[in-house]
Amino acid sequence: MQSKKPITVLVVDDLKIVRKGIVSILKGTDNIEVLAEASNGSEALQIVKKVLPDVVLMDVEMPSMDGLEATHRMIRANPRVRIIVLTVHDSDVFPARLLEEGALGYLTKGCSPEEMIRAIRTVALGQPYISPEIAQKLALKRFAGSKASPFDELSERELQVMMLIVKGKKPQEIATVLHLSPKTINTYRYRLFDKLSVKSDVELTLLYLDHGMDGDRKS
Repeated sequence: MQSKKPITVLVVDDLKIVRKGIVSILKGTDNIEVLAEASNGSEALQIVKKVLPDVVLMDVEMPSMDGLEATHRMIRANPRVRIIVLTVHDSDVFPARLLEEGALGYLTKGCSPEEMIRAIRTVALGQPYISPEIAQKLALKRFAGSKASPFDELSERELQVMMLIVKGKKPQEIATVLHLSPKTINTYRYRLFDKLSVKSDVELTLLYLDHGMDGDRKS
């Protein structure tokens, strides 16, 4: 009897120690095979264009191209790609935005190995998987019938710029990461200030922290 084809997984995270930890977990799992690793969204996108894995397990905050933009581009390049976001972000802004972009799964890095494996098996079948705590936040937000976060109104690019500002990046550095001009970055920066009613990077960061986003940043 022919054995069942294993589920192939692409692991994407800029931290090597995180990637290796995930790979170690998956290598000891029946019927799951790590196809490749990537340290950022750009590398992951190139791999997906060459060979389509069954599941992409991807971080959000990465250099060169973050998980939000990578998800958007992967889905646009191949609508059949199945993406699970695995990140430290547990606020309702990021899962809602990534799911809108086409991701099928969302896990926090506090999940157990068993839950990660369960999510991979579920998403490989074309079914969504969202960690219970994230699902509850999204459900409560929908039930409340109002926008719980001022960041809900931000565009994908504005979210990316905001995330880099609160990490202490200067406009020139952000421009390099996002492949835009410093002038364009400053335009997004002042647009953020206007939308969020803040006057400086410090006020923006405080607003970010006030809305429970402080656990979202990598050390």
